[in-house]
Amino acid sequence: MTVPTLTLNDGHAIPQLGFGVFQVDPAETERIVSAALEAGYRHIDTAAVYGNEEGVGRAIAASGIPRDEIFVTTKLWNGDQGRDTARGAIETSLEKLGLDHVNLYLIHWPRPDLDRYVETFQQMEAFKAEGLTHSIGVSNFHQPHLQRLLDETGTVPAINQIELHPAFAQRALREFQEPLGIHTESWGPLGQGKYDLFGEKAVTDAAEAHGVTPAQVVIRWHLQNGVIVFPKSSTPERIVQNFDVFGFELTGDEIAAIDALDRGQRVGADPDTATF
Repeated sequence: MTVPTLTLNDGHAIPQLGFGVFQVDPAETERIVSAALEAGYRHIDTAAVYGNEEGVGRAIAASGIPRDEIFVTTKLWNGDQGRDTARGAIETSLEKLGLDHVNLYLIHWPRPDLDRYVETFQQMEAFKAEGLTHSIGVSNFHQPHLQRLLDETGTVPAINQIELHPAFAQRALREFQEPLGIHTESWGPLGQGKYDLFGEKAVTDAAEAHGVTPAQVVIRWHLQNGVIVFPKSSTPERIVQNFDVFGFELTGDEIAAIDALDRGQRVGADPDTATF
């Protein structure tokens, strides 16, 4: 099964469906990522703060899959923002991953109270030039944060990874960033179990119509909306199911019904005020 790819604004291709390892136990990460790679995933999303980069790296090494066939993302944690600390952070991540480069390196949160994300992004431009990462981007950035990066660095991030799910579809932010060439990645695409997404009639009706699970419907909704998505699961059966989303297509009416679930319901932290 071939996962569709999108072309980033720097010319690199990114698989639209990936596998996320947020809150995956470091002791279990190698096993779980190995299962994901065996299921067909070739895009793995991790972060320094997850504490499981080493397990991701071991799974990649053990897979025997050529490095150029796997897209790896990791993220700079908030305490490492700054011109003098970011380099040590990416070098540590690469060492833990056992890689000489990642495909995408992101600022994890803007932390406007620290006021270091502009100088950090400028340093990340150097990492890209040196080949430590192919692409650079951000995560959890709102429109003012993005606008400031554009104004003060002149570089357009390749990605903004944001909380996005049917109850929090982030339309205004997407309408701002995507015409600029900033692709949207979705974290928490299934709502993190914090509301009854799988009990919504729009989702259950589509699942019944296509003979698939509610989770498969929601993942398909992301894909058909042009979003890069990486569901997370530690269960082998669900890892396989979440990848098996290319044998059906939601109708326009089904997409519209799920779109109508948007009610501005954030389930994670607000980037304007988050200080962890």
